[in-house]
Amino acid sequence: MMMDALVKTKPGTGLELVQVPRPEPGDHDVLIRIHKTAICGTDLHIWNWDAWSQKHVQTPRIIGHEYVGEIAAMGSHVESFRIGQIVSGEGHIVCGHCRNCRGGNAQWCHNTKGVGVNRDGAFAEYLCIPASNCIPISEDLDEDIVAFFDALGNATHTALMFDLIGEDVLITGAGPIGIMAAAICRHNGARNVVVTDINDYRLDLARQLGATAIVNVSRESLEPAMQAARMVEGFDVGLEMSGSAQALSQMLDHMRNGGKLALLGLFGKTATMDMDKIILKGLTLQGIYGRRMYETWYKMMAMVQSGLDLHKLITHRFHYTQFKDAFEVMGTGQSGKVLLEWGKKA
Repeated sequence: MMMDALVKTKPGTGLELVQVPRPEPGDHDVLIRIHKTAICGTDLHIWNWDAWSQKHVQTPRIIGHEYVGEIAAMGSHVESFRIGQIVSGEGHIVCGHCRNCRGGNAQWCHNTKGVGVNRDGAFAEYLCIPASNCIPISEDLDEDIVAFFDALGNATHTALMFDLIGEDVLITGAGPIGIMAAAICRHNGARNVVVTDINDYRLDLARQLGATAIVNVSRESLEPAMQAARMVEGFDVGLEMSGSAQALSQMLDHMRNGGKLALLGLFGKTATMDMDKIILKGLTLQGIYGRRMYETWYKMMAMVQSGLDLHKLITHRFHYTQFKDAFEVMGTGQSGKVLLEWGKKA
């Protein structure tokens, strides 16, 4: 049987909508009929075929890793799932045998294969993944939100790395993950959440989702926002989401002694840091990669069920046949999360 899929068929800009064979689940796999997907920054990198994509993606490749759907078929050895069940999936396929996998830290598996990067992904009518990566979704969760749970997991893992209750938090980078992190911080008891960026559209989204202050660092400094919030010593927690060396340097400058930083943003060029500042301030730096498998999934589902509302982050919806328009919107930076519908064409 054949299916529609968005495929990076060859090196170069763009994707193609083509018919490809529908995958067949192995003994330990599930076949998921895709309902909705969300476009990630990684997908935009692959669309643009930048240096990172050229290094990590082999063509042809079905891309996409943020999705929700229902189980359409299962392998003979799969248990605890049922046909028609609503599911999403952890996008990192790990070996299960290395020290980190066996020690409960599979997010650091050095044999990881990424769905939609190193193996075929979710921008298709059907996706096949190991059942061990399949995440059951409660029926009370809105599929629009579940469609980008993969990205929400990145924000959750980063934001919850350190205690937030009563703390002042600085988030550098108002991309969708930074915006979600702001909402998570407020939901979990942060006192002040200040978000910096150079994109007014996304800073406004951050304010709508819970940031107590926003700062466009292309024309403003952080000090007035800190003074208004009565911060005397600096920020307690920093979440670096931008991948900007300048933003990281600014964050180091404004952390209080003993502050804690969680770093998610990837830097296109090697970033330099003032190590004396880190040492003399006694700062803690923690690198973040993906989600904790699988604790992060439970935490983000619980937060949404307990009132974390992310609907305002969804700014655009397209049918998958309109994928070119969807990626054009993503490329402008004037969007939040962009969803692709995989049902019947409206």
